Formats: sequence, structure tokens, C-alpha cells
Amino acid sequence: MNDTPESSARRAARPAPLGWRLLALTYDSLPMIPLLMVTSAVFLWLHGGRTVETDPVFQWLETLAMWALVGSYFVFSWRRGGQTMGMRPWRLQVLAQDGRPAGLAALWLRYLVACLTPGLCLAWCLVDRERRGLHDLAAGTIFVRLEAAAKA
Repeated sequence: MNDTPESSARRAARPAPLGWRLLALTYDSLPMIPLLMVTSAVFLWLHGGRTVETDPVFQWLETLAMWALVGSYFVFSWRRGGQTMGMRPWRLQVLAQDGRPAGLAALWLRYLVACLTPGLCLAWCLVDRERRGLHDLAAGTIFVRLEAAAKA
């Protein structure tokens, strides 16, 4: 049998329960809050000190910038090593269905579906046998918890 590091990593992992996902999401919100505050401050400055609610175009631009910033954090973290900062302490990882690193298109689709189905995408983990969320099903990804490394 031809074992690759990806396939052996996939076997050494199991689907992550919803609680682990929520812990990672909470931890990931910590670096996002200051980044979103800086983005908001930049748009406030660009709009002459007035809040963007007075200008629908600026409001959409700010929302789009924040969406892209958060998406970039998640997608490029997942692409780089399958993990965000919030996923590392709990050994969580996003992979393609075959256990290999997921591609950029799949990861952006995963993020988009998660944004369009907030709550529901995670609640789906409770009814799916393999604990996949709607965003995992749409993107062809899996969210796993890796086994702890054996201590020497």
C-alpha cells in the first residue's frame, strides 16, 4: 500500500466535534477584533470623521473590506497549514476530503458558505455522521482533530 503523509495524517485524525470548532472560533476572534477596529478607523478617516452610515457606498465598501480581511485570515491560514491560530492549541485542521491540503477555491467557497449560512453551517455538524458542516459539504473539506503526538 502506498502511504503518503497526507493519508496517514487523515487516519490519525477524527472529525472534530462542534465544541472544538466553537472554541477555535472564539480564539480566532481575538486577533480579528483589533484588525476590524483598525479597518473601521481607516474608513472613518477616509470619510472625513463621519460614520459610514451616512453614505451607503462607503458602508458597502467598509463591509466588503472587513469581509475580505476576515476571509483572507481564514483562507490563507487554512491554506498555509490547514490551521488558524485558534485551531492550533486544540490540534484542529481543515483538509480536503482525501486528506490533502484543500485548494484556494475550495477554501474561499467554504468561507462564503459559512458567511451565508451563519449558525446553520455549524449546527449541521450535529446531524451529519462525519460531523461535517454545510460549508464542509459544499467545499469538499473536512474539519478534523489530530491525535496527540506520542511522547518519547
